[in-house]
Amino acid sequence: MTSIIQKQELQNKIWKIANEVRGSVDGWDFKQFVLGALFYRFISENFTNYMEGGDDSVDYTKLSDDVITPEIKADAVRTKGYFIYPSQLFVNVVKTAHTNPNLNTDLKAIFDAIESSANGFPSEQDIKGLFADFDTTSTR
Repeated sequence: MTSIIQKQELQNKIWKIANEVRGSVDGWDFKQFVLGALFYRFISENFTNYMEGGDDSVDYTKLSDDVITPEIKADAVRTKGYFIYPSQLFVNVVKTAHTNPNLNTDLKAIFDAIESSANGFPSEQDIKGLFADFDTTSTR
């Protein structure tokens, strides 16, 4: 019985923290933002792992976007279904997020670029609208 009570207390505390963090933002909007951010992080990490191919000497997160050739990009899209430049990776966006006054519009541009990276490839319809529910430009 004690574990059931402890579990309920923990759930109540987590719910209270979530409500404090989201402030006046509607719960549905907050959920969409959190899930969108988690998804963005997941596909960024997954893409990084793919690009590094298990080679510890390669750190895709630290590469310059300039080293990416059209052939590299096309091959990645054919295999993964989308493409993310190193500068667009979640980990790199987070590094400057607290000092970036254009974070909302930069995220929108990144999401648009990820979605459009599949244009002309078989994955285009799967990737199109991937971030539609993650409205970074909303005033809410």
